[in-house]
Amino acid sequence: MAQKLEKLSLVVDFVGGAVGHRFRSGEGRGQPLAKAAGFSSGVTPDIVDATAGLGRDAFFLAALGARVTLIERSQTMHDLVAEGLERARAEGGRYAETVARMTLIHGDSRVLLPQLNPQVVLIDPMHPPRDKTALVKKEMRLIRDIVGADPDSLQLMQVALEAAQNRVVLKWPSRAEPMPGLRSPSHRIVGASTRFDVFVKAKIEKAPADQAK
Repeated sequence: MAQKLEKLSLVVDFVGGAVGHRFRSGEGRGQPLAKAAGFSSGVTPDIVDATAGLGRDAFFLAALGARVTLIERSQTMHDLVAEGLERARAEGGRYAETVARMTLIHGDSRVLLPQLNPQVVLIDPMHPPRDKTALVKKEMRLIRDIVGADPDSLQLMQVALEAAQNRVVLKWPSRAEPMPGLRSPSHRIVGASTRFDVFVKAKIEKAPADQAK
């Protein structure tokens, strides 16, 4: 019952709020997440978001033209994201086009990643909230209550590093120490509150001109 009540107070919204504003403002490939994922001129990678959460990063990447597979092991979070995607699809236009590039799966990424043979894997494990506002802290508390603390993050990273064809991107607080037990990344893209630790395995090849997005 408690988790059901929490679910009712947490809504995944890709149309309104900050996510909708970001979508309508046309933030592009110069954003840190896009660069970390390997977007560049003529390159639009296929991406697996192995810790889907609220699906915001996946929606942003799909809006840039990427095909994105979202994996969420919490049934509650999976259902919330599915509801949000359906509302965005119902908006039609660019929203529906973006959602059409997104595939949501309920399951454990540690099991699914080797089967998916992903180009790029994005991992955003649970960690202390980077934004100190009351709204964000409440939202993160609700998410943590639903999905837990991700004690197996290192194992997930190790599976991702083995399964990914091209690169793994770890989203992490900018001032936090590296994940214990994890090797050093190829490079980092650091913002004010968030950094992306990028582990490159191979260069992402450009698509032919007539296929580039």
